[in-house]
Amino acid sequence: MQVLQVQLAVQADPAEVGRARRWVRSRLLNHGVDPDAPIAETVVLVVSELVTNAVVHTGCPAVLRLCFPLGDLPGAVPDASPGGAGPGAVRESATVGPLRVEVADASQVAPAPRHAGADVDATNGRGLELVELLCDRWGWYPDGTGKRVWCEISPDAGAADPLAAVDWAALAQP
Repeated sequence: MQVLQVQLAVQADPAEVGRARRWVRSRLLNHGVDPDAPIAETVVLVVSELVTNAVVHTGCPAVLRLCFPLGDLPGAVPDASPGGAGPGAVRESATVGPLRVEVADASQVAPAPRHAGADVDATNGRGLELVELLCDRWGWYPDGTGKRVWCEISPDAGAADPLAAVDWAALAQP
């Protein structure tokens, strides 16, 4: 299977998270993904969480990578681009498998999901829980002198509603 990989260098500045979100939206749009589609919302949220973790917890630059599996499918998005192959042609970038998101950073510390618990005012501790809920698979591995955190999101991913799976009754218990 062919894969299109695009990447963005992210500086060790929390303001870079917003830039990463905008970059991801534009890459998805360039790949033929409707920016309002559930998968687009999910990918942007997951990227936001992973880049935030890398920037905040390491204080070092990181690299964000999107990996799009490619192929020609009968239901692919028609190529209407100027200079395209003509009527009936399809873009080569029709997604045929899960989209992979990777964030590499300089820290060797393993990512560990923390549970924010019942504290609804807590402002952190939910990032990897969201990644777990929204992605088909996720993990990490050592990479050079740091690590790479990755996740995969299927093309038919549902809307990014992480609160749908919350057990509100359990959280209300003292």
